[in-house]
Amino acid sequence: MGKLTVETCEIEGLKVITPQVFGDARGYFMETYQFNDFKEIGIDEPFVQDNQSASKKGVLRGLHFQINYPQAKLVRVVNGEVYDVAVDLRKGSKTYGKWFGVVLSAENKKQFFIPKGFAHGFLVLSDYAEFCYKVTDFYHPNDEGGLLYSDPDIGVEWPIPEGMELIMSDKDTKWGGIKEYTEKNS
Repeated sequence: MGKLTVETCEIEGLKVITPQVFGDARGYFMETYQFNDFKEIGIDEPFVQDNQSASKKGVLRGLHFQINYPQAKLVRVVNGEVYDVAVDLRKGSKTYGKWFGVVLSAENKKQFFIPKGFAHGFLVLSDYAEFCYKVTDFYHPNDEGGLLYSDPDIGVEWPIPEGMELIMSDKDTKWGGIKEYTEKNS
């Protein structure tokens, strides 16, 4: 142990991970994922796909999840900075409907592990950001679900600076709230 520093969150299962970085005059090196090290910290999910997106300042993606094929995710930023959010949707969880957010950046090199059963989204804070994530199931286009980023019943405190104009996909502006989701899935 020691290669990874883990911060547990008030929501069980979520983990903020900081890898050990080896730097010198040339730059730096770090392992972003090594199965045995992650297994030691309780993450032994079989990741099957890596994804990467690029977005400009003000882009808000989310809050997304897959309905019948849920994915655990290991996310990080390789360029820029985002505010990353997970919302607990696990039936019977004592933190159902609660959210947790963390700043991920190329500078802090933190990673965020989000287990299955969470909605996920992020807001780009820098002029440009590249976001990478490993997932435990393949993307199924007909299995998308989502929650409205601004649902007052969830109450995510997005760090939206004054004057920032949000840029969102059409579908992300039309998701329902957690009350609607809960009624539909109870």
